[in-house]
This record gives sequence, structure tokens and C-alpha cells, in this order.
Amino acid sequence: MTKTITFNELRRLKDSLPDGSTHRIADELGVTVETVRNYFGGQNYKAGTSCGIHIEPGPDGGIVVLDDTAIYDRALEILEESGVSVTPES
Repeated sequence: MTKTITFNELRRLKDSLPDGSTHRIADELGVTVETVRNYFGGQNYKAGTSCGIHIEPGPDGGIVVLDDTAIYDRALEILEESGVSVTPES
């Protein structure tokens, strides 16, 4: 299932995560930490892999199409567990 959001929404989600969440998501999903960072806009493809996001230029940082929402969904679950409310605007 794909999801379309803005790049700034994706970054707000990442920035709202508690410390250690990137490592936690990587461990739980069986991917590298760099792959999770790449998902949130990083560009270290030597240590991590591409993770099915496509960024198109546009307003609010551009449009991001997520081919696989597993990392996104897990990040939302972690925020819910933490009691942090981040509501994507798309």
C-alpha cells in the first residue's frame, strides 16, 4: 500500500520520535539503522539501502510517495505509545 505525504510532514514525524526510535524500528523490522534514516530523508546508500520513497519537488518540501509504509506505520505506533500526537495533514 502506498502513501503520499509532504517531505516536511515526514520530517516532522521523524523529529517527533523519542530518542532511540530509529534503532528500535531498524531492529524490529530487520533493516539497518541507515535504511531507516534514508526513509526519513537521509542519503547514505553505502551503509543503508533505498527504502521505496520517491520525492518530487513541490510545496512544503515536496511530495513524498512511500511505496512501503512499514517504517512510517511503526513510527506512528511508537509516537502513540509515547503519548505524542503528530497528525499528518494529507
